[in-house]
Amino acid sequence: MLAPMDTRQNAAARPPESHLDLLERPLFAHFATVARDGSPRVNPMWFLWDSDAGVLKLTHTNQRHNYRYLQANPKVALSIVDPNDGYRYLQLRGEVEQIAPDPTGAFYNTLQQRYRGRTTEVKDRDVRVVFTIRPTGFKARG
Repeated sequence: MLAPMDTRQNAAARPPESHLDLLERPLFAHFATVARDGSPRVNPMWFLWDSDAGVLKLTHTNQRHNYRYLQANPKVALSIVDPNDGYRYLQLRGEVEQIAPDPTGAFYNTLQQRYRGRTTEVKDRDVRVVFTIRPTGFKARG
């Protein structure tokens, strides 16, 4: 198993006020990572924007390919599309600054409540991790 990761950076980019709602609403983010062969991989993901810290958090397991890819290359990108206007979106570029264990599945439950309005047992809690992404840039359209 690969070790938890911490690559904290200094100042982070801030999202434009005009598109802050896309981070605050329970929308899917398209999460892009880079595979070891250099090819991009994109997955829809639940997320939570922590406006006070200026970071975005995702949950994953330490058994999946994204976890392995991020060990080699912590650079990521996400896009969030407004479901009411497909031409309005926010792109976030950043780096995973921390991968922390979540052995109780507490953060997964936080996201379940945000996205589904309820929680259930987190059966894979023993392999759950939280990715903390520090933005390095934003691009807004629409």
